[in-house]
Amino acid sequence: MPVVVRTACGGGLNAGPQHSQCVEAWFAHVPGLKVVMPATPYDAKGLLKSAIRDDNPVLFLENKALYASKGEIPGGEYLVPIGKAEVKKAGKDVTVVAASRMVHQALAAAKILSGEGIDVEVVDLRTISPLDRETIFSSVEKTSKLVIAHEAVKEFGIGAEISAMVCEEMLDHLSAPIARVGAPFVPVPFNLEKLYLPNSDDVVKAVKKIMEY
Repeated sequence: MPVVVRTACGGGLNAGPQHSQCVEAWFAHVPGLKVVMPATPYDAKGLLKSAIRDDNPVLFLENKALYASKGEIPGGEYLVPIGKAEVKKAGKDVTVVAASRMVHQALAAAKILSGEGIDVEVVDLRTISPLDRETIFSSVEKTSKLVIAHEAVKEFGIGAEISAMVCEEMLDHLSAPIARVGAPFVPVPFNLEKLYLPNSDDVVKAVKKIMEY
């Protein structure tokens, strides 16, 4: 069924609990449904073109807080493959796997932590389902530490799936417990979204915690 459904997600605009959820985990649970979450204009265009060309149903989730973001886009034709993550920043001390808006928060955290001598590798999932296991595993094998950051509530989120996946297949490569960064397990509170949403400070705290091991 070659159909693409574009929809907005995410908080930050005080749209209340009815319009600020991140629902990627809901749809990623459906076998056969591809779920895409771009973080940059370049990836948004390239992934949308790939989604339109795909013969399977694709849910294309766009974080509302990213609509105003700007970035370089080539004038010519290009595609970003579905199911392929990207290392947005290379590092050697700890891996931060992030999605959508949290990619930018992870990059901001990496900049802060670099001033403290911690070299963070930031992996942008780009696609939630199917997950790019190879890129995640390769990064964790290099750093031996993993933080997973997403805007959705932490409980039952995609971070739990990634954590389980790494523990099942790469436990011997880990030198510290896996840390997850996500929103608290409550409906998105109207007018309190800034306090509710995970940010770069939360990523910094999670990285520092596992760097103690």
